Amino acid sequence: MRFGVLGPLDVWTDGGRRVTIPGLKVRALLADLLVHAGRPVSVDRLVDDLWGQDVPGNPAAAVQVRVSQLRKALDEAEPGARDLVVSRSPGYLLQVEPDAVDAGRFAALVARAEAAGDARTAAALLADALALWRGPAFADFADEEFTQATVVRLEEQRLTALEQHVEARLELGEHAALVGELGDLVARHPLRERLRAVHLKALYRSGRQSEALASYGELRERLADELGLDPGPELAALHQAILEQDPALNPARERPRTNLPAQLSDLIGRDDAVTEVGALLGERRLVTLTGPGGVGKTRLAVEAATRLVEAYPDGAWLVELAPVDSPLEAVEETLEIRQDTDLAEALRSRKLLLVLDNCEHLVEPVAELVGRLLRAAPGLRVLATSREPLGLPGEAVLGVPPLAVPDGAEPQAVADSSAVKLFTARASGFTLEAGNVEAVARLVRRLDGIPLAIELAATKVRALGVHKLAERLEDRFRLLAMGHRGTTLTTMIDWSWNLLTEPERIVLRRLSVHAGGCTLEAAEEVCSGGDVDPDDVLDLLVRLVDRSLVAAVETPLGVRYRLLESVAEYSRERLAEAGEQEELAVRHADHYTALAVRADPLLRGGEQREWLERLDAEAANLRAARGSARLANALVWYWFLRGRLVEARETLDRFPDDPRAAAWRTGFALMLGEQTDRAAVLDGHDDPRALLFAAQAMPDLASGQELVTRALPMLIERGDTWGEALALSMRAMEAFTRRDAVAVEHDATRGRQLFRSLGDRWGQLKHIGWLGGLAEMQGDYATADRFFTEGLRMAEELRLWPESVRFLAWRGWIAMETGDYDRAIELCGRGMDRAVEQGFHEGLVFTGMGLGFSARRAGRFELATEHLTRLLDGVPRDPDAEPSMHLADTLIELGFMKEAQGEADAAKELHLEALAAAERIGDPRTCAFAVAGLAGALAATGSPAVAARLLGVATEAMASLGTPAGPSSQAELDRIAAGARETLGDAVFEAEFEHGRRVKLADVRTVLD
Repeated sequence: MRFGVLGPLDVWTDGGRRVTIPGLKVRALLADLLVHAGRPVSVDRLVDDLWGQDVPGNPAAAVQVRVSQLRKALDEAEPGARDLVVSRSPGYLLQVEPDAVDAGRFAALVARAEAAGDARTAAALLADALALWRGPAFADFADEEFTQATVVRLEEQRLTALEQHVEARLELGEHAALVGELGDLVARHPLRERLRAVHLKALYRSGRQSEALASYGELRERLADELGLDPGPELAALHQAILEQDPALNPARERPRTNLPAQLSDLIGRDDAVTEVGALLGERRLVTLTGPGGVGKTRLAVEAATRLVEAYPDGAWLVELAPVDSPLEAVEETLEIRQDTDLAEALRSRKLLLVLDNCEHLVEPVAELVGRLLRAAPGLRVLATSREPLGLPGEAVLGVPPLAVPDGAEPQAVADSSAVKLFTARASGFTLEAGNVEAVARLVRRLDGIPLAIELAATKVRALGVHKLAERLEDRFRLLAMGHRGTTLTTMIDWSWNLLTEPERIVLRRLSVHAGGCTLEAAEEVCSGGDVDPDDVLDLLVRLVDRSLVAAVETPLGVRYRLLESVAEYSRERLAEAGEQEELAVRHADHYTALAVRADPLLRGGEQREWLERLDAEAANLRAARGSARLANALVWYWFLRGRLVEARETLDRFPDDPRAAAWRTGFALMLGEQTDRAAVLDGHDDPRALLFAAQAMPDLASGQELVTRALPMLIERGDTWGEALALSMRAMEAFTRRDAVAVEHDATRGRQLFRSLGDRWGQLKHIGWLGGLAEMQGDYATADRFFTEGLRMAEELRLWPESVRFLAWRGWIAMETGDYDRAIELCGRGMDRAVEQGFHEGLVFTGMGLGFSARRAGRFELATEHLTRLLDGVPRDPDAEPSMHLADTLIELGFMKEAQGEADAAKELHLEALAAAERIGDPRTCAFAVAGLAGALAATGSPAVAARLLGVATEAMASLGTPAGPSSQAELDRIAAGARETLGDAVFEAEFEHGRRVKLADVRTVLD
């Protein structure tokens, strides 16, 4: 059970279903218990808080009745939840974990953000924390005395978190977006100096120094007038720095993004090799590091890539292939590229470095993929590690040798040996000295200078001492020479295995069932059993880490435990020998199925980003476990949000007899543009969420809305708030297409409220888009840009890149309509680059419209022609065909350009075609603009009277729709009107214009006859 106090009091089951708490007094009781956060509240206190002066006849009994009602409501929603309300002297308490209450999760996220080591992580965590707020704390009890102190405390915590959030975003270079946002915040909280400081820096970095100085002056006056104080020393110093234009105020250049892991220790003995790899990547586009297992190929590749990050504007990315069977999916997943795109096309304009690690089991598919990507993307470099070359033309193969070992026992030569340096660095508390130098030299020579073998040996020094270790090692290799098969590394791993206790061996071999590592929780559940208690797993893991058999890797989500590939291969053999493969596969599948089922509802709430990232981290394990319809159904929304459309459809194909899986599969197939018998699956289907999912992908608006109409009543009847909110977003889209402002405002406002109450930011994005579109349609460009800026920030925080493209394009559209064409081209250009990276066709269309339209209006006809003609490539223009949504607008813009270039007859034909397309789509606003464009063409061909009438039709239509032309479009209308007026004279023009105003838009062709 989960409780919400950051807004109106609310309760949800673990599955996300809202729980109704009946009665004001019962709700007040729950609020009081939540205020006291797990501490007992006396009966006397509860009586005072609930009834005040109007005390009931039997106060204790009255409290008991409300307690019983609260327990009943909780238990009916989730059996056993009545036990959360505990009787404890002198009264009652609500016994829940801190993270079961949104205020507790908020505090935990803020604490994690404060401990984060970088601004990007902190910004994301703080965004998650702030997204938990649905309104003022305890909104429906904010006037009650018992909530006052808590409400004040929580509000102060919210404001502090907000200040931390904008500071982190400023550090990330978001000063332009922050200027507008912070203006409103500073106005509401004018005396908060920390907030004011961020605003001053954002203004300064946006080239608005005078405004920054004026804002400081306004604060100084307010502090003096209201409090008799001066600004604090930090703010005064910032003011002075702005006056002096201190270079330190300029934003630092952001380092290219990367997922390369931070290394906990220095790379020893490989400086020359790192330099050679860098040089080869400067000359060749594919470099493959080869060598036996344990020789250090991965470590060398990561170090070389880390030093080269700055040379690649689009970053350096490590793709771990050991746990996967599809290199294509692994690369798409790492680069966050949707599967319904062409990866080669997405990388065409990028300049980045891909590090493909452990290619040996996938040499042929990796070679095919790398060859295709290198041919398509000239800015791509690939650094691969493998036990054999990929065999591609132009490949530079660099064999990674073992570390240098000393030839003799001369002390300085031994100390200078890179193999010895590694041994002494990894052997805890060990010092190389005259008494042990010969033994160490003999030891590293016997290990052939293989780094992993040396590290395994070094872990044993503390227990055996270096002399005994060298003797034992000789014994092991004598056995090898007598006929035992194996390599130096295998021998070392085998020796390490034999020195383990039985519980350590059990955990090590069972860890090998995981793909790409695992969390402690997964290890405790999957690796325990028999002689291993779950509570002992952590200690056993620590001992295995100390022996260098398991690596503990720090990630933003916590520590993950993983096996190096050589150790994993060995451990899988031991697992098979123990006869545990089948049992462990079932345990593994059960654990990750339960994880996915738990995550599914949380992907639709305030913990959305965290659970997306948790599932991202477990992608290889989830893929390895996908053997049941239950798991597949639970992963549907994750696959959708992350664009894993092909993986989803292929997985769901395995379960044709599961009705839910079949419905989801139909939706994914439609999204991929595949032919599917949707009627056979969806007709009579009773899962409204599945119907909505398919509706999103319908090829035509009418079919999608038919499914929405079927689903919405079922969702409301079932109390499915999330589903209702999604249905409203789809209705808002349809209303926006019809330019029905009233319907858009109603559905988008209501849907946003519902999604906000659940904390689902993806859902809020959908409605923010329609509310911004409504504001644009009504000519309120400042509000529209504020909505789109908020949407862009949320999309980037959730790493929903296609959604971010939409909001960049919208912001560019607003800049265009307000006449800032350079800004429009810059924003739409950024959006197009991101759309290309993602292979996002819809985004390419939207950003292409912004670029083409802005270029045309700026008089840059060559650039406009490039984008406008590309928008029409492959688009059916047959009058009987269903028109693409962007066709009419594009034709109108081309028509205006043809008119400007003196081709008025061609312009007329384009505007007539646009009018017909807009009529078929059902978009009256675009129809009105087509009519206006037609007026311009006719005025240019000697028909000014008809042009004046058409302007009257268009102007009246826009007014009746409540969708006025923006400044840029209005300038176009004014130009046409001025030309017609000059030819006709004022009186005739006004008469013809008024005549046109009396003609309905649907009857516009009568004006042409």
